[in-house]
Amino acid sequence: MSTIGTDWTFLSSHAHVLICLAENPRAKLRDIADRIGVTERTVMRLITQLDEAGFLRRSRRGRGNYYEIVAREPLRHPIEAHCTVEMLLRPVLEADDSLGSEMVTSEGKDAGDPP
Repeated sequence: MSTIGTDWTFLSSHAHVLICLAENPRAKLRDIADRIGVTERTVMRLITQLDEAGFLRRSRRGRGNYYEIVAREPLRHPIEAHCTVEMLLRPVLEADDSLGSEMVTSEGKDAGDPP
């Protein structure tokens, strides 16, 4: 990867968190923080914002958290509101087939289920 111009990226930290959680719904805050280059506190804030906005659901499983992405939730900005979270994540994750069944639709169905 080139190091030229790495002070910005096309995707936001919120999108990076969603990508990490789509790949591993049991990911630890520390692991996500290390991977996307922010602090654990920042990851906690981003996850809280995503949860409150309805883009993911979190639950406790044993000693850790488990995250489900709400795949059919539309993106927030008017320019991209015609797209869903799944439409954003699928191209990024398709290369390594990481898009798991942990993505759920806004109706509570798996993203792979027919509409």
